[in-house]
Amino acid sequence: MELPIIIAAIVIILLFLCLKIVPQATEYVIERLGKYKRTWDAGLHFLIPVVDRIAKKVTLKEQVLDSPPQPVITKDNVTMQIDTVVYFKVFDAKLFTYGAVNPISALSNLTATTLRNIVGELELDDTLTSRDTINGKMTEILDSATDQWGIKVNRVELKNIIPPAEIQNAMEKQMKAERDRRETLLEAEGHKAAVITRAEGDKQAMILAAEGERDARIARAEGEAKAILLAKKAEADGLAALKAAGADASVLELKKYEALVALSDGRAAKIIVPTDVVEMAKSNVVFSEMTGLGDVTKEAPEAKAPKKKDVCCE
Repeated sequence: MELPIIIAAIVIILLFLCLKIVPQATEYVIERLGKYKRTWDAGLHFLIPVVDRIAKKVTLKEQVLDSPPQPVITKDNVTMQIDTVVYFKVFDAKLFTYGAVNPISALSNLTATTLRNIVGELELDDTLTSRDTINGKMTEILDSATDQWGIKVNRVELKNIIPPAEIQNAMEKQMKAERDRRETLLEAEGHKAAVITRAEGDKQAMILAAEGERDARIARAEGEAKAILLAKKAEADGLAALKAAGADASVLELKKYEALVALSDGRAAKIIVPTDVVEMAKSNVVFSEMTGLGDVTKEAPEAKAPKKKDVCCE
């Protein structure tokens, strides 16, 4: 009774050992009697003891290959240290297992040789400014070359480009000279812009001043014209009123004479009076003397006789 129990226990243990669980994003390459049999994907699988074996466990996740800095010579014979980073993933576990002895090492060496070939066709300045171009070319070349290894290259990045020390010093001096040139150019452009702005401001100020003076003269001229017009209108209205009141020619002549006197304005001015005006004035004076019109001088009051003192009464 004990032997069958032992055999059953051994069988159960072997069955559990033959059950294999493949995790997610992983594939197992299975060989039967040394020959490729199948590829297991994620899940539960049964492995026949002694006959089947797991040849390789392959992860399908994206992996990163960080290559160390390596010397690369440019077209103009400048040696630089460049390191790269390659992002890849396995898309076929069978090709990855049987395509190359060490696919990762093969990819690393292929990356180095491809980088040398591409940079060798570029000069120093182009190498420093063409990172995207180099990355694109390397990605295309590596992806095409690694298809037979079951590897998909997603992208390649140049991490560091380190030129020699003397080149770095020359680049720093060139950069400093370029900064100084730009600074001088910016200062010159700023001074030019300031001068132009100042000149434009002076020009606008002169134009505004001229326009203001012009408007002031026009306003003064309009005011004087309006004043003369109002004065003439007032004079015309006065003459019309005199005429409407029935004033004769002599009164009108006197008004003219008064206007001439008003023109002198109390200043030292000579007024030439026409003869007819003088004759008219004389006739008016004689007429006033004869009729007493216009004589406003009051007669002197009669002197009263002083009262005689009464002796008796005193």
